[in-house]
Amino acid sequence: MNDLNTPLSRRDFIKNASAAGAGFMVLPSFVAGQSNSSKAPNSRINIAIVGVGGKGRGPTIDCLEENVVALCDVDMGKVASDRQPTGWNPQQGTLFSEAITEHEKRGAKWYKDYRVMFEEMADKIDAVIISTPDHMHFPIALSALNLGMHVYCEKPLTHTVDEARILTEVAAKKGVVTQMGNQGHSNEGTRLVKEWIEGGVLGEVREVHSWTSRPIGSWKDIHGMDKPDHSEFIPVVPEGLDWDLWQGVAERRAYDPHYLPFSWRGYLDYGCGSLGDMACHIMNSSNWALNLGQPTEISALTSHRSGYTYPYSSVVTYEFPQRGKMPPVTYKWYDGDLLPSLPHFLKDYNPYDGNEGENGTLIIGEGIALHCSSDSSIVRIVPDEKFREVRTSLPPKTLRRVKGTHLDEWLNAIREDRPANGDFSYSGPFTEMVLLGCVAQQTGRHMEYDAAKRSFKNDIETTALLKKDYPDGWVVG
Repeated sequence: MNDLNTPLSRRDFIKNASAAGAGFMVLPSFVAGQSNSSKAPNSRINIAIVGVGGKGRGPTIDCLEENVVALCDVDMGKVASDRQPTGWNPQQGTLFSEAITEHEKRGAKWYKDYRVMFEEMADKIDAVIISTPDHMHFPIALSALNLGMHVYCEKPLTHTVDEARILTEVAAKKGVVTQMGNQGHSNEGTRLVKEWIEGGVLGEVREVHSWTSRPIGSWKDIHGMDKPDHSEFIPVVPEGLDWDLWQGVAERRAYDPHYLPFSWRGYLDYGCGSLGDMACHIMNSSNWALNLGQPTEISALTSHRSGYTYPYSSVVTYEFPQRGKMPPVTYKWYDGDLLPSLPHFLKDYNPYDGNEGENGTLIIGEGIALHCSSDSSIVRIVPDEKFREVRTSLPPKTLRRVKGTHLDEWLNAIREDRPANGDFSYSGPFTEMVLLGCVAQQTGRHMEYDAAKRSFKNDIETTALLKKDYPDGWVVG
């Protein structure tokens, strides 16, 4: 094992990470690691990365075998700090710095404004990776789609329901390869969940529960806050941050240190709260396996709602109608340290133990359940006695397995001219479902949803929250 202070090469870093996650645990727990990376031997893809610091560090490192032609970030101070070998993962800081240096040596150009980047380099960019805060996903992704570029966008795909519909429709018309960054969708465990449920292992599923420990860290401190008063004191914008460009399509506000680098997720103007942050991971395998589609009813019980930030804690209830032979499902989401009560047949099982218990899902069947970790890399059939009954008759593997990582899946799909496994035709409607819960968190109302009309029945005021107005000039192409 390498000492934490010893720099690793990118090859060693990926090799060690793959070894740590590969293989299966002793039943009844499956630990579903990724296969080794398998890259088609075609030419490199010309990629632009928008949002290089923060979440963008991963793809900046992972795209060393591609041709990164442009790097775009509104906060070069954050990029500089992320290049340092400090924090919880000093190795990533070193690898990130080395990757940027390599991309620059190969000719990658730096930009602060993605619109300028597209204007100057549209003919040189094949594909775009977007790792910005949520409120800027849509204008950047739509601009790239308009220009005929392949798009990989971090979760949640959009900031509003209306945006999710639009990106889904435009991507289909353009015929490009798209992917949302809910990395667990490429896991082995996610496929097992779908195969087992469709194979009848759980019997009828009418109840699902998902939970998260979010908000965490400094993010906890801002929930329920009112708008900050800067009449007497205006905080100084950090060096390297273009605050106007960071705000993008959002309402103009004075800079406040609470917003960055992480707590923006809790503000209505910039993020989608705990649900938007984690549900595209945690709810993914159950959404896919149960073909949930859109709910007909949504409601939420919440802590204090300020109209400026998301509530600290909530229980969001989705009601899904019958889908073919699958019965109706009640799906409950818990955040802010709230947890579901367990069915009687799981009285001796604790799904909340350890780090893996901070985020997870229980899919409840007929006296049997599936417990999935945050990204379904760990999947358990519980209770143990039920697992012992079904272990010899589990359904065969019928779904295509992903070679490499979730990002590799998108890159290989571009090379092979095929859809990626989590493209916008799947992740767009999934994001829509998740964000309906965000609307419920903002209002605290019980709502009936008409998916065809994209509206709440007899509720004009809440329907207005499904979309937002945009200032001119932020979508190009």
